[in-house]
Amino acid sequence: MASFSCKIMALVLVLSLVSSSAELQKLEHSIKNDGSLSLLVIGDWGRKGEFNQSQVATQMGRIGEELDIDFVVSTGDNFYDSGLTGVDDKAFEESFTNNLDSALKESRATWKVVVGHHTIRSVSIHRDTKELLSSLLPILKTHGVDLYVNGHDHCLEHISSNESPIQYLTSGGGSKSWRGVFNSNTDKLRFFYDGQGFMSLQLTKTVAQVVFYDAFGSVLHKWSVTKELHSSM
Repeated sequence: MASFSCKIMALVLVLSLVSSSAELQKLEHSIKNDGSLSLLVIGDWGRKGEFNQSQVATQMGRIGEELDIDFVVSTGDNFYDSGLTGVDDKAFEESFTNNLDSALKESRATWKVVVGHHTIRSVSIHRDTKELLSSLLPILKTHGVDLYVNGHDHCLEHISSNESPIQYLTSGGGSKSWRGVFNSNTDKLRFFYDGQGFMSLQLTKTVAQVVFYDAFGSVLHKWSVTKELHSSM
């Protein structure tokens, strides 16, 4: 049991939390007594309380209390400030791709979750990100990543890869949404909602459960997957 405890912590905190230096920042959080870990995911919410941002926050508080969450993950655009200079900015490779590859290679986590801001797969206005399909997706596949969680598109969506177990989860409905754009995608679209909301993720030794909520806290989509637990020798 002790080994699993380390593994589940390694997972979520391989979450691509990248500092401004070239080091990947590693955080630790103890799991609950029952071996589970719960969190909420919100993105694209930096609107000074406008566009239902406050309503979403209220419901996150309610759902967070019900689920007894351990922490909240933001997928970015917290203040809509400047970031990289472009897709060829060396900082992306130096502070993200290389570090992520190393962290995933070292990880023995049961569940591997990577959090970024930009979409890899999306049916909304930003669509698929070609640069991430070529530079990031091969790394995720090589290291058996289960979930890629992002924001950027101001919506909620769940897309399953046709080529691997990876699930693409967009939680970018923290405030301004309703773009009215839909683009087809070659992977399997399981859920798409163009409005405001957020996502929860609950992990146990053998089960990962994802739930999407709207701005009123109503469940819009629920999905789960199981893994066999193999004892460490």
